[in-house]
Amino acid sequence: MELREGRRKMLNAFLVALAVFICVGGAELIGFTMLNRPIVIGPLVGLFLGDLHTGVVVGASLEAVFMGVVNIGGASAAEPGIATAVGAAFAIMLGKGSEVALTLALPIGILGLQIKTVLYIFVVGMFAKTFDRLAAEGKERQIIFLHYGLWTVNWALYSLVAFLGILFGSDAVSALLEAIPEVVMNGLTVCGGLLPAVGMAMLMKMLWDKKICMFYFLGFVLAAYLNLPLIALAVLGVIIAISIGMSDYRMNQLASQRAALPAASGTVETYELDEEEEEFFS
Repeated sequence: MELREGRRKMLNAFLVALAVFICVGGAELIGFTMLNRPIVIGPLVGLFLGDLHTGVVVGASLEAVFMGVVNIGGASAAEPGIATAVGAAFAIMLGKGSEVALTLALPIGILGLQIKTVLYIFVVGMFAKTFDRLAAEGKERQIIFLHYGLWTVNWALYSLVAFLGILFGSDAVSALLEAIPEVVMNGLTVCGGLLPAVGMAMLMKMLWDKKICMFYFLGFVLAAYLNLPLIALAVLGVIIAISIGMSDYRMNQLASQRAALPAASGTVETYELDEEEEEFFS
């Protein structure tokens, strides 16, 4: 019985590590595909571990938390991929629901980012001069081989963190959760419910614009008072975006036609844009 349980735990750890390798490593290999976002990696972990529903719930919950977290250059906060993978795995394996994932996600994400940075320095960074030398010598095949080889080693080591965390950490996490008083767990659940609001606030801080803020309030009214589903709100958003795009296109065409009239008539005239057109072209 213990042998079977050990094999099952090792298999789960391998599947979670595979999800991290595919999603986080794949996103780094082929560009900004958003494969490492919680909304993708959460359902994948749920599918691998046989509980797709919990994976989707955890992925959606953590996407709301991490949607305002975008690591650009040196401005880094947390790594949502490994946080979601490990959090969703513990939520499924321990049967505690998304509360466990929300509680563990932030510290795991911060730790994962530090490990990711260390691997970049000591696995990839050490070969920077080698890449320069191979490029100077025109050895294209060696560059390609080294590029994909380093990618494989780097993300295999990174996925190993998730593997070891699931393999050796589930019992410790389970014991820790059992030792936490119920009142503390309730407080953590409430805080976890507030984290999506923090994620939305971070996103809105970057995107907020007084010219389009009325659409935010329109969506709030439609969702809060008319109880429209998310699909209906998404369709309305697409319609509004297309309408604005068509209006801007017509304005651009009109400005081009007006600018071409003096040249066609052979007269030299100056055309001054009104305030709205000048703001659009600037």
